[in-house]
Amino acid sequence: MKRTLIINCKIINEGKIEENDILIEDGIIQKIGKNLGTEGLSETIDAQGRYLMPGVIDDQVHFREPGLTHKADIASESRAAVAGGTTSFMEMPNTVPNALTQELLEDKYQIAKQNSWANFSFFMGGSNDNYDEAMKTDLKNVCGLKLFMGSSTGNMLVDNPNTLEKIFGNFSGLIATHCEDEATVKANLEHFKSLYENTTPPFDIHAQIRNIEACYLSSKMASDLAKKHKTRLHILHISTGKELELFDNSIPLEQKHLTSEVCVHHLYFDAEDYKKLGVKIKCNPAIKANQRDMLFEGLLNDKLDIIATDHAPHTQEEKSQDYWSAPAGLPLVQHSLQVMLDFYNKGKISLEKIVEKMAHAPAKCFKINKRGFIREGYWADLVLLDLNKPQTVEPSNIYCKAAWSPFEGKTFKDQVYLTMVSGQIVYKEGNFTPSQNSQRLTFDRN
Repeated sequence: MKRTLIINCKIINEGKIEENDILIEDGIIQKIGKNLGTEGLSETIDAQGRYLMPGVIDDQVHFREPGLTHKADIASESRAAVAGGTTSFMEMPNTVPNALTQELLEDKYQIAKQNSWANFSFFMGGSNDNYDEAMKTDLKNVCGLKLFMGSSTGNMLVDNPNTLEKIFGNFSGLIATHCEDEATVKANLEHFKSLYENTTPPFDIHAQIRNIEACYLSSKMASDLAKKHKTRLHILHISTGKELELFDNSIPLEQKHLTSEVCVHHLYFDAEDYKKLGVKIKCNPAIKANQRDMLFEGLLNDKLDIIATDHAPHTQEEKSQDYWSAPAGLPLVQHSLQVMLDFYNKGKISLEKIVEKMAHAPAKCFKINKRGFIREGYWADLVLLDLNKPQTVEPSNIYCKAAWSPFEGKTFKDQVYLTMVSGQIVYKEGNFTPSQNSQRLTFDRN
């Protein structure tokens, strides 16, 4: 039995910050308290007054494996994730081939079992013609069914009204949606292409093509379908203030049938940032003008339930193309927690709220077994924060395979000191320790 004792830490958990020690046995938190004893210990970690939080659970990443591994793979991106304090991730089905059959979905789990630094789950993909396969999804061992209600990627657009009615009416698990109205986006794209066929388009053209109306129309359609069929719906990467009217903050998260996610880049960047960063911050849905304050308010008042990344890396060469050719998406998983700590340092959010939205809420929303909290009997997915050690983002400390970041050159005031996954230290002060302790997430669902 491996016994680890963490002493002298300030634990951020369930709305409180308390000084306590933690005893871990074989990856499980056994005791939380003081004077827990030293008998039979394998290791003692002296936190020296640092803050300890449950590991971040990122419910939306694109790690590109299989099929797109020149940009990223499960090993490289999960390594970047643990360096940033993310101990569990849920990955999207738009790999190559798309995860549209149970066999292809299981292939991804087998890759992660061998290569992932963090705990993992993978969404089953939905399409216009894989209804029977989607219905076979094991709800206790798969995070959910992903529907692209907007052709953000490949051929996974689900736009057949009959298919949508059938899926929403019969799928008993969680459906996660990418919501952008296809007709609106296409019309805008054709209009702007004709306007700027022979000249450079305006810096914020992406925000005009994938505009507020496109997001709202699709999110409204999805929420109406969910209400009609009493479906458990989770709408990903909300990017507009207008969409907030679709969500209810009057009931506890555990009782919600309609939940939402906001991503760090929609909280951090504004359309003006295209002037400096250009297509580096081109993403779907787009970063738009004058939405950040409304999104932050929605986060604080619980209309937005979860903070995630939509980590979607492309190579520097791919991102160096012009607007019309450059792909959408940016690498974020390594710096999401630092971005939120940056907001904490500016007085915009508390440490307790960050932990709620990045760890507790994903665990509640997806009903993840024994993760997302610092509780006795739960897995020890833990992150020690050093709130007095600045870190500048530069190529030498970027760990995703694409090797660039939209935060390059920024100095964060805080950084992750140590990350533990299922009781094993995998990252400490810039050093990685390979571990076979990452596990497939399971879900407490009927």
